[in-house]
Amino acid sequence: MKLHLILSIGLLLANLISPAYGLETKARAAMVVDYRTGTVLLEKNADQSLPPASMSKLMTLNMVFEALEDGRLTLDEELPVSEHAMSYGGSTMFLNTRDRVKVEDLIRGVIVLSGNDACAVLAEALAGSEPEFARAMTARAQQLGMTQSTFANSNGWPHPNQRMSSRDLVFLATRLIRVFPQYYGYFAETEFAFDNRSPANHNNRNPLLKLGIGADGLKTGHTAEAGYGVVGSAVKNGRRVVVMITGLESEADRAREAEKLVNWAFRQFVEKKILETGEKVGTADIWLGQERTVGLEVASDLTLLVPASIGAVLKAELTLTEPIQAPVEKGQQLGVLKITIPDLNVVEVPVLASASVEKSGFLSRLRLSAAILTKSILDVVN
Repeated sequence: MKLHLILSIGLLLANLISPAYGLETKARAAMVVDYRTGTVLLEKNADQSLPPASMSKLMTLNMVFEALEDGRLTLDEELPVSEHAMSYGGSTMFLNTRDRVKVEDLIRGVIVLSGNDACAVLAEALAGSEPEFARAMTARAQQLGMTQSTFANSNGWPHPNQRMSSRDLVFLATRLIRVFPQYYGYFAETEFAFDNRSPANHNNRNPLLKLGIGADGLKTGHTAEAGYGVVGSAVKNGRRVVVMITGLESEADRAREAEKLVNWAFRQFVEKKILETGEKVGTADIWLGQERTVGLEVASDLTLLVPASIGAVLKAELTLTEPIQAPVEKGQQLGVLKITIPDLNVVEVPVLASASVEKSGFLSRLRLSAAILTKSILDVVN
């Protein structure tokens, strides 16, 4: 099938000049993703299963949010505190067995105060025991495609089986933002003074929330084994990025590295409108049609994330999936436009017929058949 490609996407960006846009990070593992497009801007050891520390609390929150949505929990419901939950050290809400705590307060305690005890209270309410809840967390993670995640507890307390990858954590953060917007606002809270029990532990440890760069989540983590890490998200000019780093040596390193990656993602990549609705991207031959060709167009505007400065032009490849025979309906998908963004990703866009083409009449088909037969005979003779 002969294709007539008339689009030169490279010309749209020909005025952009660029150096390389790669970036090094001293994190043990890291990932930066553009939220809307899913474009991976940076990854380092992204599929390595590592101790997530308190960042694994995001999975506990996912389980809690799912329970709220299907009615197994309510925000106003008050839950008892067990001896097991009270026994946790580290970051806590300082709960005791005399308490009955609202689910909403426990959620805020998990997010803002990183409460290990709060996680255990929620886990026991949902599964009867924390080990059983950890098994449910692992099973749910596998269902969601988080193949490098296993859980031994609800809060990230050090354990050989408490493991997550950067890719799984970014996927989970993205899911919390997209699927549970009604609860996502909790992640932006900078302080929570539960019953004034610990004046020294009112503040959210997420360093991004203090920088004025549009950050609104999500969760930090730290253990001696894991080092310092954070899963963060920020919005600037309507564009959101999700950043995950782990294995840093100090809180200061975590704060500097997280800020660097967020600013880099916003400054080095921009959204560009590449195609507009109905824009013609090529033509294709039609077999046995009243017209010999038909225009090809895209159904809607196409905006891509591209390096703010780019040396190599974008590559566009137009292909048809099968020979096209009349009749053809306007808007019928006839092929795919594949656009390659250097060092980032490949985007495939359906291309549609820009007009209808009716089947040709009997005499026209007869003349075409005769012409094909004559050409075949001449080819044999020659």
